[in-house]
Amino acid sequence: MAASVPYFTFNNGLKVPSIGMGCWMGSPGGGETVEIMVKNALKHGYRHLDTAFGYANEEHVGKAIRESGIPREEIFVTTKLPNKHHHKVHESFETSLKALGLDYVDLYLVHWPQSDTEDGEHIPYGQYPTVVDTWRQMEQLLNNGKVKSIGVSNFSIKTLNELLSYCTVVPVTNQVEVHPCLPSFELQEFCESKGILITAYSPLGRPLPGQAKPIFFTDPDVVGIAEKHGASPAQVVISWGVKRGMIVIPKSENIERMKANITLLDLAEDDVVLLNNIYKRPGMHKSLLTYHNYTDDGLIFGWTYEQLGWNMKKGGIVKDD
Repeated sequence: MAASVPYFTFNNGLKVPSIGMGCWMGSPGGGETVEIMVKNALKHGYRHLDTAFGYANEEHVGKAIRESGIPREEIFVTTKLPNKHHHKVHESFETSLKALGLDYVDLYLVHWPQSDTEDGEHIPYGQYPTVVDTWRQMEQLLNNGKVKSIGVSNFSIKTLNELLSYCTVVPVTNQVEVHPCLPSFELQEFCESKGILITAYSPLGRPLPGQAKPIFFTDPDVVGIAEKHGASPAQVVISWGVKRGMIVIPKSENIERMKANITLLDLAEDDVVLLNNIYKRPGMHKSLLTYHNYTDDGLIFGWTYEQLGWNMKKGGIVKDD
């Protein structure tokens, strides 16, 4: 039976479960591990699965879906276009669809705004294919009946504006890192003004080096709210994201945590206010991901922070200027 979670509505009228199971396993692949995880997720009520070409596990995610016994139309499936295929969107999509072994996907995302060559060489900002070039190919996918919705991932207000100036179809969602240390209120407000839902990836963060848990898991406000509701810090944070109107994509192989993550709490308004303000504490407003580059060139997959529209400084901390 599907879990009792809210469904949100995209700008094209299609509905999406507010909680999904992320299928990034920490490194490409996962094989039977991701297959078992997806089967357990579906068994325990998940109806939204999020994978990508770059995760190298579409084949196993698709196998789990087909063997679940759950009607295909009840499962929302997302996959993503890799940077090295921005020049051949249709061909890359067909490769993903074949790997999944499905007749269609519910959502196809541009995984990153940056483009690479097929050999993995980063293409400089502004050179072909740009985000606009890629998006025009994405729009054409909607004509084949194999893609229900299209969106983007890791886009900022800057890169969204570059795309929106020329697009015919507005992305249904922008999937980005969101958690109490990186709440992205300004980005969400902008996206909402354009009819774009935010999807939160890494909503539970990741431990920093030398730490056993993400830094906000031991925050006194998070712990206090969890104790008040008889729940886990993860449930608190996921419920906060959904209450903000975001799609939230946690990941867990542990069945008990998996079930807890999809059990939403009825957070009070004062709970939400406390969670909204965690990032304001000294040193807390930061990304918790590891791909940041603070060398002299400061490039993230070939682009500078300025080109990406990300306002970061050393340590993943967000600038307040």
